[in-house]
Amino acid sequence: MSDFDERTMRPRPVINPDNEYFWAGVDERRFLAKVCTNCDTICHPARPMCASCQSTDWTTRELSGRGTVYSYVVHRYPPLPGVEPGTIAALLELDEGIRFVSNLVNIEPEAVEIGMPVELTWVELDPTLTIPAFRPVAA
Repeated sequence: MSDFDERTMRPRPVINPDNEYFWAGVDERRFLAKVCTNCDTICHPARPMCASCQSTDWTTRELSGRGTVYSYVVHRYPPLPGVEPGTIAALLELDEGIRFVSNLVNIEPEAVEIGMPVELTWVELDPTLTIPAFRPVAA
């Protein structure tokens, strides 16, 4: 028997044709981005066509999972299902040149700094949802 309580389950991501590759990658613990095969532009956030050349031809590329903190906020209030007070939501500048919103883990909110290097990790939020998150790079 599990101690999982559905009342505290985090809302599920909305999966659609534009982002299903991303969540399939997450299931395999791969951090993927959509890339235009015409001009090699990373298409993030995912959308039906390339913002640079309007091509609809694309592939995926595994990202390094490394970057820096561009901005962040610490969740305090209001209560949200599956989100503990003190959770850090960050806008990250990834090494590949795109920005990605994720949680910061393994760090106290007071220790977060803009420009701080971070790396990918995986967080199992509940038995049916694992998400990419980021932690400080060890010195």
